[in-house]
Amino acid sequence: MEFIFDGPKNGPLFLFAHGAGADAESEFMTTIAEGLAEKGVRVARFNFPYMQQRLIDGKRRPPNRAPQLVEFYSELIKELNQPVYIGGKSMGGRIASMAAAQGDEELNKLIKGVICLGYPFHPIGKPEKLRIEHLKDIQAPVFIAQGTRDKLGSYEEVNNYDLNQQIDFLWLEDGDHDFKPRVKSGITQKQLFYKLLESTQKILLYPL
Repeated sequence: MEFIFDGPKNGPLFLFAHGAGADAESEFMTTIAEGLAEKGVRVARFNFPYMQQRLIDGKRRPPNRAPQLVEFYSELIKELNQPVYIGGKSMGGRIASMAAAQGDEELNKLIKGVICLGYPFHPIGKPEKLRIEHLKDIQAPVFIAQGTRDKLGSYEEVNNYDLNQQIDFLWLEDGDHDFKPRVKSGITQKQLFYKLLESTQKILLYPL
């Protein structure tokens, strides 16, 4: 497996998965990876199989089925074979959380925490189809950074879910699913990224 590494070799390792529609070298993924690297974190990016094939032949295709993605992600964790934080953007974070919830003892010994950036609590336009049941089965600490007006799980929606109280949330004011605020908010995406990087750095470098 080819990883894209950023950051010092002796930094805490974060296995960072992309979302459904953009690859590991997208602007969002690169910005976050390089930002964390500058703060002393070792980031490992990769492409899921469907995305890697898209990059080879240029044909858009949907993600592999969730069980396949979870199996692939789990194998990457075992391949790295060292203490690791896992997570990702949107779908990537969901798949990471599902990998951590399997009850696999080998994985549980390696996973130090789960970091989800823009968690897809439900498909867009389908708030009744929640993707939260497995979250209670995760033994490692969970951190979720979410825009307050994310259409896949807004502040108002998520506050009404029956979630594990141990999940650590960072709410980014007026951010959408990509942490972009509206112009009228007076907040910039750069400011929200700064808050995101600061909070994520603390979790990775100074775990409780």
